Amino acid sequence: MITVFGSINMDLIATPDRLPKPGETVVGSSFTTAAGGKGANQALAARRAGSMVRMAGAVGDDRLASQALALLADAAVDLNSVRSAAEATGTAHILVADDGENVIVVVPGANGTVTDEDAKRTVGAMSRGDYLMLQFEIPNAAIEAALVSAKQKGVTSIINIAPFGADAKRLGAMADILVANETEFDLFVGKGELSDEAREATMRALHAESGQTIIVTLGADGVIAIRKNDIFRAAGLAIEPVDTVGAGDTFCGYLAASLDAGLGFKEALRRAAVAGSLACLKPGAQPSIPFAAAVDAKV
Repeated sequence: MITVFGSINMDLIATPDRLPKPGETVVGSSFTTAAGGKGANQALAARRAGSMVRMAGAVGDDRLASQALALLADAAVDLNSVRSAAEATGTAHILVADDGENVIVVVPGANGTVTDEDAKRTVGAMSRGDYLMLQFEIPNAAIEAALVSAKQKGVTSIINIAPFGADAKRLGAMADILVANETEFDLFVGKGELSDEAREATMRALHAESGQTIIVTLGADGVIAIRKNDIFRAAGLAIEPVDTVGAGDTFCGYLAASLDAGLGFKEALRRAAVAGSLACLKPGAQPSIPFAAAVDAKV
């Protein structure tokens, strides 16, 4: 069983030909809305990958709430741990250029009301051996409480250190499994932009100190990870991306679901990398998440 403790948003998506420079206005060609939030995205990905999934978090008492939860409800994700808050449902304001690159501004809204008590209650309902997924779109105090409670209960914690913030290094180190893209990992270690060789050496050094499983996604170059002193690499698919906004969350959800299903670590990495590639072929974070049959046909 997987529990995702994190954010639930509505994504507001505009598509200019290219991303604007600071101070510049550009004309967009379309505008759409889609359910999102890193927590909800990862929950849907894990569910589409085949796992039983519970979502825990908060939405506003507004019209956006039902829209934000619609795809999760349709997928039979357990929503009993999603509560209603006085703040508005969280939103993400996304620009996606023709080449698939994106910039995102997140307004937390109800996500910012999630507390350490919510965390303790959420982990308290889990069982030893379950997987807990976390990201950084809810308050750090709630994330820390969830990590502490998970350790005490024997729950395996997976933290995606995005969006990267001041406490990401301290809190990220508390999880059993850390997932970052290459930019986030370089910020995590505080060494500036790393070469491939330097990144691998840094991963080895961190792992030797902590024993933590560390996974770094590399975009078109796939993924590198270290676990139990061994380095693993997995390739994604050669694609022409349409929208990369949901790729990282899809990777995380499929990784957790694959481990939850008992796949070996190498196989889980490959399946997650393939799923992340397929998520780049459609617009929107949640609509783009592939179903297990499509992913397994490409692994």
